[in-house]
Amino acid sequence: MDKKTLILAIAPLLVSLSACSTEVANTGNTSNTQATQATRSRLDIVKSRGQLICGVSGELPGFSFVGSDGKYSGLDVDVCRAIAAALFDKPDAVEYRNLNAKERFTAVQTSEVDVLSRNTTFTLSRDTSVGLEFAPIVFYDGQGIMVRKNSGIKTLADLKDKAICTQTGTTNEQNLADQMRKRGIPYKPLVFEDVNTAYATYVQGRCDAVTSDKSQLISRRTILPKPEEHVILDENLSSEPFAPAVADGDSKWANAVKWIVYSLIKAEELGINSQNFAKFANSNDPEIKRFLGTEGNLGQGMGLPNDFALRIIKHVGNYGEIYDRNLGPKTKLNFPRGRNQLWTKGGLLFSPPFR
Repeated sequence: MDKKTLILAIAPLLVSLSACSTEVANTGNTSNTQATQATRSRLDIVKSRGQLICGVSGELPGFSFVGSDGKYSGLDVDVCRAIAAALFDKPDAVEYRNLNAKERFTAVQTSEVDVLSRNTTFTLSRDTSVGLEFAPIVFYDGQGIMVRKNSGIKTLADLKDKAICTQTGTTNEQNLADQMRKRGIPYKPLVFEDVNTAYATYVQGRCDAVTSDKSQLISRRTILPKPEEHVILDENLSSEPFAPAVADGDSKWANAVKWIVYSLIKAEELGINSQNFAKFANSNDPEIKRFLGTEGNLGQGMGLPNDFALRIIKHVGNYGEIYDRNLGPKTKLNFPRGRNQLWTKGGLLFSPPFR
């Protein structure tokens, strides 16, 4: 075979190899693009969207409740508003999604919501096997039992062979079973997926007691037909620390939510609130300067504006203001702060240093 014939013979092969190389290169680019999209932080997605999608209950006065005017209020709602204030300087840049206990975790896992702020107990299994990453605890609670005042029921032992209403998909169901089993008290559990059905069944007299977190019992009692006819037993069945949660595996978004929550606690500790924040603008205290973003780049280091804490205080207030507004002595709930006080006042609320 002469040289010219050889060139003509291998030319189609060279073209074919070139095409294959291009195809491989293009496939690689596509994979890289998909990988980039898959690893994009929720923080960047939320900022690009210009709005936070927050999962709440929507049915629990004091925590998240929709008023007759269609507006959301409550401690959990104010956590959502604080995140929006930090990101956009607009506390109302939030879309709320009402979620029941059973569907709330799926909503986080599937990215239906950016953050879950729904009186959710921080537990080991939820933190490790449900795909959640918890932010700092925003409310320390315990599970209790509510009964009719005229029932004669004073202790758990008095509930022997009695029907007790509770909600599925919560820690309450297991806590009740654990406590009654440990004490050898037989009882009749009536479990419902919908919290409204659980309380309606109790009101109808089909169960002798209803169990949930004490904060929920106090909250729900205020909207019963005759609140004064119901009492909450002194006994605690468990400890229930509530915390917001995001999807696991996105440290950038988790860190942002974490430090936004801590800023609510630190602001109260520093004595900065929605009424006096302007007085601290020219403070010479290095800690306050870093906290308000007038010195250093703490916010920038995690993808937030340096004045993110100032935005939160200005629009939403500090933790104490949020608590008083939703659960304090001037509300129907009048829930004593107790363990939800700052550590400096004998409570459990504590923020790491902003430095």
